[in-house]
Amino acid sequence: MTVRLHQIEKSSTIERAFLVNIVAENENMNCVEILASIVSIVVMVLTFPISIFICFKVVAEYERAVIFRMGRLRSGGARGPGVFFVLPCVDDYCKVDLRTVSFDVPPQEVLSKDSVTVTVDAVVYYRISDPLKAVIQVSNYSHSTRLLAATTLRNVLGTRNLSELLTEREAISHTMQVSLDEATDPWGVKVERVEIKDVSLPTALQRAMAAEAEAAREARAKVIAAEGEMKSSRALKEASDIISASPSALQLRYLQTLNNISAEKNSTIIFPLPMELLQPFLCTGHCNHKQKQ
Repeated sequence: MTVRLHQIEKSSTIERAFLVNIVAENENMNCVEILASIVSIVVMVLTFPISIFICFKVVAEYERAVIFRMGRLRSGGARGPGVFFVLPCVDDYCKVDLRTVSFDVPPQEVLSKDSVTVTVDAVVYYRISDPLKAVIQVSNYSHSTRLLAATTLRNVLGTRNLSELLTEREAISHTMQVSLDEATDPWGVKVERVEIKDVSLPTALQRAMAAEAEAAREARAKVIAAEGEMKSSRALKEASDIISASPSALQLRYLQTLNNISAEKNSTIIFPLPMELLQPFLCTGHCNHKQKQ
């Protein structure tokens, strides 16, 4: 009998403590809500200790719990990490994961500023910064963030030229990250990073760009070859001026050429004919032509 009385006194003490807690947390509750909370506490006391497994919940280090009592948000903010208490049939809670989440933005066909159709996909990294806003302000923060990321990708890329899409990926990613972060801040979502994965061009455009690059390379090769010819002609002119100043240098060059030819074991040897030997004949033919005229 003494043990039974002790259990009743202990239950009454627990009931009084919960009642005080309810009154302190929900001073503006109406009569129906207070009555439901009292009935829930009585049921919990009567079913003790089985009710412990229903009333006490645990959230991990990377989670937070947002508790609602009769549809109202409980004061004190999100619970966790660790153990927290809920009243059966009265309290409802929602767990929120605080870890960084990544998702792929589906490939989007975008018309660039210079009227070129490209297909672009990206990856977005985000996390929950405010669990209360993520539960109260938006129905499904994950789905809403995915849709907003796809729309933002199309809007940002539509203001860029094709050359900027191919060369300024980091700037485009930063612009997307800032825009998404501002839009999702009322939802308690923090966009940490946005990366452009791939920019796919039409096949015809790829062929045209390849032909343009090949033509540019050929043009540069021709310019380089022409500059080399010009430099070599200048060097030959300087060499001819030096050789013409010394007739013996031309003879030495002729002997060196013969030496090179004989080293290759060729059976044909070409003997150059000096132009000085033909000069009298050329002069005679020119004078006869003038006399005939």
